[in-house]
Amino acid sequence: MTVTLVFEGHAKGAVEHVRAEIANLVVAGWTGRDAAALEHHIEELQAIGVPRPSTVPLFYRMSVDRLMQAERIQVVGPDTSGEVEPMLVGAHDRLWVTVASDHTDRKAEVYSVALSKQLCPKICGRTAWRYEEVEAHWDKLMLRAWISEGGKRVLYQEGPAGNIRAPRDLITRYTGGSKHLPAGTVMSCGTFNAIGGIRPSSRFEMELEDPVLNRRITHAYDVEVVPLVN
Repeated sequence: MTVTLVFEGHAKGAVEHVRAEIANLVVAGWTGRDAAALEHHIEELQAIGVPRPSTVPLFYRMSVDRLMQAERIQVVGPDTSGEVEPMLVGAHDRLWVTVASDHTDRKAEVYSVALSKQLCPKICGRTAWRYEEVEAHWDKLMLRAWISEGGKRVLYQEGPAGNIRAPRDLITRYTGGSKHLPAGTVMSCGTFNAIGGIRPSSRFEMELEDPVLNRRITHAYDVEVVPLVN
């Protein structure tokens, strides 16, 4: 089974049409580069009942049909939320990077992190950059997310990509030695703390900013809650 991602690929000032056939969806978890910050994130999740990971980082394999570029998703029950992350896309000819959200069922996360991730879509943007154009200044890239709260747009997450492990490090750990992400594979690279704590929202907006090359990738989606009935 494969899912087709279509991007507006930006490289060297030009724009190209990118079509990637994806067969493998990997969500990297517990990828914080700073041990104290990672511990804080683990404790943040423990506060809502999520057990500590057995090791860090971990690589969760998800069903590829969970991957989409939607502007609206449906979830079962009120206990889900998004997380802004950089996403690596292994196309047939090169590696691309875009912005993504690891939307997760927080109630299910209490008894299985892998299941909680599988229950929700993984949403990514429709614009991508060639990875080689940002690799040298990767740590300066900025990730941000906003939620809708009390009728206002509220900053939910903000921080540099340097807060999480470098892509080549994650790829090498996942592949067991190779620095190249296999073609047909996407990897969501992890996230960091939520400002004010993890909580649901009817809308999630995300951004990956490149302050060196002065550009941004943005994407947003609305969340429709399907009633949970027994």
